[in-house]
Amino acid sequence: MKNLSNKVVVITGAGSGIGRALAVNLAGKGARLALSDVNEAGLAETAGLASKAGSPDVQTARLDVADREAFASYAAGVAEHFGQVNVVINNAGVALAGDVVDLDYKDMDWIVGINFWGVVHGTKEFLPHLIASGEGHVVNLSSLFGLVAMPGQSAYNATKFAVRGFTEALREEMLIAGHNVGVTSVHPGGIKTAIARSARVSAKEDQAATAKLFDEKLAKMTPERAAEIIVKGIVKNQARVLVGLDAHALHNFAKFTGSRYEDVVALVSKRVLPAKAV
Repeated sequence: MKNLSNKVVVITGAGSGIGRALAVNLAGKGARLALSDVNEAGLAETAGLASKAGSPDVQTARLDVADREAFASYAAGVAEHFGQVNVVINNAGVALAGDVVDLDYKDMDWIVGINFWGVVHGTKEFLPHLIASGEGHVVNLSSLFGLVAMPGQSAYNATKFAVRGFTEALREEMLIAGHNVGVTSVHPGGIKTAIARSARVSAKEDQAATAKLFDEKLAKMTPERAAEIIVKGIVKNQARVLVGLDAHALHNFAKFTGSRYEDVVALVSKRVLPAKAV
């Protein structure tokens, strides 16, 4: 997809962070936008920024991506409003910190519903429209933690590894079927967003300390720069997009060391992660 002008782009989780940055970036390229989020105030702000950036048509809707029926209704409405859909960016995501032994099933269901089923819903509901457009693209946001595992992030890892596998298989299916639908799995490292501050944690985790570690030590790249890299990946029809030097470095480290990377990560994490409550 060499030209995004006048293309219809759907972005979930557009109320802040990478989703907002993608909306503004694509608006500047003349894309028509269907934006959704559970945060209606943030979504309205994004819509205003996108309109100012040059989008000829911005539609917004409050959407819980984990709600299958709501997503189906939303997708039908978007297709009816715009008449076509060219790009779907399944960006909405949340975080959950805590060791497996300390996590509650309720929180695990919550993160799986948004991070995995939200991606599945967005892909399934819009895929027929993407195929029908004759020039479509699916972009699913995984994570660096969809390439390497981290202690205290088991549930998040599980959802992001699942998104990666789902997306890679989808790309293969589109190639086999001969559909002109590109598929990209995106793996950001530390991006300056509010995901850590709005994360859920187990009873033994220090929420403030965990968020501070992410914000001050790990989040190095701006959402705007991340959006630039992702959009470039769409235009080039890349199968996998790594966002940030940390994503490249850790991915390559794990690739060359095999499962031994887990021993190294455990050793380093023991030294730097916040202490847990007893």
